[in-house]
Amino acid sequence: MPTREQVLEILEQVKDPEIPVVSVVELGIVRRVAVAGTQVAITITPTYSGCPAMREIEQDIRAALKAEGIDDVILETVHSPAWTTDWIGAEAREKLRAYGIAPPGPAEQGGLVTIARRRAAAVCPRCGSSNTALQSEFGSTACKAIHVCNACREPFDEFKAF
Repeated sequence: MPTREQVLEILEQVKDPEIPVVSVVELGIVRRVAVAGTQVAITITPTYSGCPAMREIEQDIRAALKAEGIDDVILETVHSPAWTTDWIGAEAREKLRAYGIAPPGPAEQGGLVTIARRRAAAVCPRCGSSNTALQSEFGSTACKAIHVCNACREPFDEFKAF
C-alpha cells in the first residue's frame, strides 16, 4: 500500500509534455491525492479547458504509477475552480526561467482574465532585461506568448498569467 507522500513523489517524475522541466505537481495540475488501501484517487485540473496535453498527462500519470506497482487508480478531472498560474510555485517558476520561458506574473484578482492593450513587459529569461517586445499573443502553445528581448536580441516564450 503506497502512502500519499509516495504517490506524490512518483507524480513529481511526471513532466508536462510541453514543458519537460516541470512536473504536473509543480504546475499545480495535481490537485488532490488520496490513498485508501491499494486504491489511489487523484484529482487533476487542466491548465485550460482545451489543453491538448491533458490526455497525454493522464496516460503518463497512469504509466508512472503502474511502473511502481500501483494499478488501482481513479483519475478524476475537475474544471472548477479553474487552474491559475498562481498555483505554480517559486521553484517551478525558476525552472521555467532557466529553460528559457518567462514565468507568468500574478493572475488577475477575482479569477477573471481581463484583456488590455498594454501590460507589464515580460522579463527576458536569458539576460533579465525588461526591455522586451511582444511579438505574438500566440506562441508554441495556447498558454504561451512570443517575445523578443531588445537587449540581447533573443526570442523567448512567456507563460501567460491566467
